[in-house]
Amino acid sequence: MDLVSGNSKKRRRVGRGNGSGKGTFCGRGMNGQNSRSGGGVRRGFEGGQMPLFRRLPKRGFNSRVGRRKKYFDYVNVGELDVLEASGTIDIEFLKQKRRVAPNARRVKILGAGEVTGAYEVRAHAFSAGAAKKIEAAGGKAVVV
Repeated sequence: MDLVSGNSKKRRRVGRGNGSGKGTFCGRGMNGQNSRSGGGVRRGFEGGQMPLFRRLPKRGFNSRVGRRKKYFDYVNVGELDVLEASGTIDIEFLKQKRRVAPNARRVKILGAGEVTGAYEVRAHAFSAGAAKKIEAAGGKAVVV
């Protein structure tokens, strides 16, 4: 039962005889593609006319270099203290602590936050700020 009367409409049941007002053709009309089972046209179809998305000029550049791009998982230096590491932090340690994806191949350390512990951080890349902060805290930034 609805809380407010009139806030929902009953579904019209079609094909239940002519007395219902929606018998015989069930509101689909007599002929044509949409009157038939499975009828209808795909999205963007304009009755055979050249569709809009094909009439408009294409713009931009689709780079094929993206396939060779090196994808990284990122960790900020501010998160290194929270991980409760003792000495060395590498990709296996970060996977174990669930800080990067289990299938991560490359890790880049970024410079957001502060680091207080002296860690030897082994990663595939470091931002300039991150390397500076790690070394200022007495640690070492090692590129693998």
